[in-house]
Amino acid sequence: MTDYFEVHERDGAARIGELRLAESVPTPALVDDVDADTPGRVHTVLRDAGGRWPSEPDPPEGDDAAVTVLPHRGLPAGTPDEVAEAFADDYPDADFPSGAVVSPTTAGDHAADVTVLSGATGYVGHGSAFVDAVTTVNDAVPADTALYLPGVATPRNVATLVYAGVDLVDPHRAVVRGTEGRYLTTDEAYFLEDLEELPCACPACQGSREEFDRSDCAEHNVRALAAELARVRRRIRDGRLRDYVEGQARQDNWLTATVRILDQRYGYVEQRTPLIRRAQLAAATEDAIRRVEIQRFAQRVTERYTPRFDDRPLVLVPCSARKPYSDSQSHKQYHDAVQWRAHVVSMTSPIGVVPQELELTYPAQHYDSVVTGNWSANEIEFVSRVLEAYLEDADYPEVIAHVPGEGYREICERVAESLGREFTYTVRDHPTTADSLGNLAAELEGWDTYRKSTRERRTVQAVADYQFGAGAGDDLFGDVSTQGRYPQLRVDDSEGEQLAALAQQYGVLSLTTAGARRWVDSDVPTKTVEIEPFVPHGSVLAPGIVDASDDIRVGDEVVVQGDAAFGVGRAEMHGAEMQSSTRGIAVQMRHVEEL
Repeated sequence: MTDYFEVHERDGAARIGELRLAESVPTPALVDDVDADTPGRVHTVLRDAGGRWPSEPDPPEGDDAAVTVLPHRGLPAGTPDEVAEAFADDYPDADFPSGAVVSPTTAGDHAADVTVLSGATGYVGHGSAFVDAVTTVNDAVPADTALYLPGVATPRNVATLVYAGVDLVDPHRAVVRGTEGRYLTTDEAYFLEDLEELPCACPACQGSREEFDRSDCAEHNVRALAAELARVRRRIRDGRLRDYVEGQARQDNWLTATVRILDQRYGYVEQRTPLIRRAQLAAATEDAIRRVEIQRFAQRVTERYTPRFDDRPLVLVPCSARKPYSDSQSHKQYHDAVQWRAHVVSMTSPIGVVPQELELTYPAQHYDSVVTGNWSANEIEFVSRVLEAYLEDADYPEVIAHVPGEGYREICERVAESLGREFTYTVRDHPTTADSLGNLAAELEGWDTYRKSTRERRTVQAVADYQFGAGAGDDLFGDVSTQGRYPQLRVDDSEGEQLAALAQQYGVLSLTTAGARRWVDSDVPTKTVEIEPFVPHGSVLAPGIVDASDDIRVGDEVVVQGDAAFGVGRAEMHGAEMQSSTRGIAVQMRHVEEL
């Protein structure tokens, strides 16, 4: 049972946590940090009770001033599994903050607050080995256990370490580099003798360059590492660590490899990545295409979403810089030409394709991409693949490509050839010229417009498919009516009872208890949190959870039920984390009924 570590915020595998010691420590953090108020003094939050090679040390007493790493047998990276298992430590329960040293082979629930990766220095510099070790350990230990990698952190690599799921590091490597005369920054390690001036304003760098020695260099390195950790914590709180890491990891090839390999470990990162968030997604590099948020959106659009407007022509249009697209000047012009006589789907990099009903749904209205006018081969390949998958099961009588030549036309021609379909192209020079808009309007002559009630009901159904799973739109909201004005829609059943509301900020549905009961009674798999017999008020904490669906993600709608209460809320942990955690808020309740 974890008593002294709690996770407060999540950004993928990265977390903002708290070591609940006599003096609280926000994580990710240094276990040994320079005391800003007392130069030369080091604040230590972790003590090592000693190794079990070759003899057994005395049992540690421990206290709540620091985490005590229990006596252990450390093993180097690459130790064969059978050797690691033979020398695995059996840790006793401790009534003080404790740490357990493990290898990827011996990682598990040791009832410790901190898990220490043995031989961590052997994994640094090797992207695949590092990712294997960190993901294996984090999957094996309870979710509310802090992961500590000793002897590896530098200002250049610590953002990527945290992005992978590391909570605690130490300044040892930074100190050693300083005593060797290496001046560390977030992008380089300079030989001290090569610096004509000091590119830093920390207290250690305030003297003259001539008086700056290796002890000053070591202090600077630690301060630079602490400053980078503070920057990383801020990025996690903003939900934008990935944006930062995409640039920062490029300072070193193994860090770039690490980020790309993590993208390939989709299950590990996806489980820990929120379904919705407030932060804007910055698509500044081609690595953004591999982000979980992008891949998840494309997957849900092509596998869950059902085109309900395919009894009319499909109009493919380019995206716009302004979000949501319908607020942009160009899309208002497209609308004036279409007049709800067709189904509009936007093409965009890096998202893929965005049906008009999902233009509010994260991340469709929450991204910003670099616009150069030229599409890369990877962008063309990705959007082509998504558009082709989208059209494979759709039955539109006609596909109208109202797109410019740059990239968009190539994608459409590639997909048309692959599917053996004919596309109609309506753009002359630019999509918003009078001739182009006139061509688009003329192509839709004779088609009737959709009624407002039909459009809004199908929008709710489309969001339900995306959010809850294939078929959810028809099963949960097949007989509904909508009230209000888009995008602020209320969803009622045939008797006028409210089932849900469309949340404009994220483009997802927020259920009422009536909507939650309909979900439970339907054939759509329900994301359920089973709680002990109490009535939750405001939130459900992890200790009160009996079980939770494995497929719950942060931001998901969840049904909360127990012997004393039934309700609905939004998940603050993923399902496996709810099952293994003993601290922290698991669900923010919206509605609850006492049974």
